[in-house]
Amino acid sequence: MDLIDDQQLQGERSEPCPRTLYVVGTPIGNLGDLSPRAKSILKKVSLIACEDTRRSGQLLKIIKSKVPLLSYHKHNFKRRQSKLLEILESSGSLALISDAGLPGINDPGQELVYAAKSNSFEVICIPGPCAATTALVISGLPSERFCFEGFLPKKQRLRKKRLQDISQEHRTTVIYESPHQLIKLLEDLSVACGKERPIQIARELTKRYEESIGNTIEEVTKYFMTNKPKGEFTIVLGGNNNNQNNRVSESEALNKLNKLINQGEKSNFAAQKIAEETGYEKKWLYSQLHKSLDK
Repeated sequence: MDLIDDQQLQGERSEPCPRTLYVVGTPIGNLGDLSPRAKSILKKVSLIACEDTRRSGQLLKIIKSKVPLLSYHKHNFKRRQSKLLEILESSGSLALISDAGLPGINDPGQELVYAAKSNSFEVICIPGPCAATTALVISGLPSERFCFEGFLPKKQRLRKKRLQDISQEHRTTVIYESPHQLIKLLEDLSVACGKERPIQIARELTKRYEESIGNTIEEVTKYFMTNKPKGEFTIVLGGNNNNQNNRVSESEALNKLNKLINQGEKSNFAAQKIAEETGYEKKWLYSQLHKSLDK
């Protein structure tokens, strides 16, 4: 089927369909990235669920849509869900959008999708921009296999565990971060992964001042120490490509390290030796040693 036939086929199906939830991707910066199909859906559905009615209202004004908006975000999604499902039940149609990008990624959109499918309503995605995949494909880092972490936990115990997992991950990892927390994240990644780990940091994607910064964690940390972080950041972190795969558990590696130190070896040299023996990062071993001493 050629492109023209496919377009004609799409035209035969009148959208939006009743009893259908449309997950609609919206621009992450450049308004030109809003697809014609997305624009049509946003002008014809019964209701649009969005994170911020003021911000989404600006987009609707630009495309001349008069569809009513209903706020749907992490603080109210549980109490909003029943009202949204009622619209689908009454043969209406819904569009779900986020402030920017594809809904359902790092926001409560997944809860609404699950509820709609659980109640036998149709869910259709209108593809659009996504900061995670946009930053990944321009990073130059391996993209055939990757992990998405979103924003890391704020609670220290959960955050440390997540950083440990990321430090041992062999696939490329994509992380979101705000400007006022970026340097702290880079410092945490330096301890967990080592300052030479490959990294690319994208900011203001698709916008006028779009940038892709970095080669290593050490390099980007120095850059942002002298250049105040501004805008929204998507971090693409290279995987742990240590040629020696970790051959023992974390606890066993740490036991080996403590044993060497108890035998009189200096901690720095002991960490280097166990890193070579087990495949774990020297920085990580050294950091774990100091954590145990602080307890």
